[in-house]
Amino acid sequence: MIVTVTPNPSLDRTVEVDALVRGGVLRASRASVEAGGKGVNISRALAANSVPTLAVLPSGGFEGVQLTGLLAPGVEVVLVQVAGAVRANISIVEPDGTVTKVNEPGPQLTAAELSALSYATVRAAAGADWLAASGSLPPGAPPDFYARLIALLASSSCRIAVDSSGEPLLRALRLRPDVVKPNREELAEAAGRSIITLGDAVDAAERLQEKGPRSVLASLGADGAILVDASGALHGEAPVATTLSAVGAGDSLLAGFLAGGGCGREALATGLAWGAAAASLPGSRMPGPSDLRHSSVVIHSQIDRHRRLKGDS
Repeated sequence: MIVTVTPNPSLDRTVEVDALVRGGVLRASRASVEAGGKGVNISRALAANSVPTLAVLPSGGFEGVQLTGLLAPGVEVVLVQVAGAVRANISIVEPDGTVTKVNEPGPQLTAAELSALSYATVRAAAGADWLAASGSLPPGAPPDFYARLIALLASSSCRIAVDSSGEPLLRALRLRPDVVKPNREELAEAAGRSIITLGDAVDAAERLQEKGPRSVLASLGADGAILVDASGALHGEAPVATTLSAVGAGDSLLAGFLAGGGCGREALATGLAWGAAAASLPGSRMPGPSDLRHSSVVIHSQIDRHRRLKGDS
């Protein structure tokens, strides 16, 4: 069982336009609404591939009801009722796959609501294989929220993955989570250095791992992903013929990595196949078995440290 916690879930509306014109009136060619938030997306990807999962999340307002409805019946959930309404985010997708996102801040949770969310997560994860603690924190939440969860689960056998950024990620590093999954921008921020080449990414991931986590899985967008752990560094990629939307691709990468065992070459390959499949689908759809192309994944025997990275992660 893989449990996810999403402290700041969302309704994700995706609209596709021919071109994004600032100040213009645009007509969407397609629109969709999905349940969103990093942890929610991980659970959606796992459920789509028949991997047992349980999603823990706060729920409030009409948006919370709609989000829960979108998850049913595929994803089992543990809801913590809160007074504020769940946020709604908008992704604007252009034909070349460029995504412009507008994310709302989300509701401010009270101390009692945050405590209820923490203990609901600990109860759900106590007997699980993995807990994926993912996404931004709601306004006013203490930056050590994820660190506290790791501490509360220290006596359990549950392994922990953290996918966040900024201070919440840095606080969690000290508690030695089993894996952290930054993207290129988050990796650069956490390591305090710019990332231009594949070598820069490896160096930054190694520097991040020295701060505590057992492994670092860094998503690099069109350049694939790197995995740094005690055995060294690996780089792999899975080419996407046509990128329709990168929304949720990093979440799908982590979901596949955890479903593949959460360590080593095979888990990296599985994660890359899931991430590439997500990027080839419209909106924030999560891939199922028929979407996966495992044969397209390449794990390089040597890392080309001088290779310049392209695009955003």
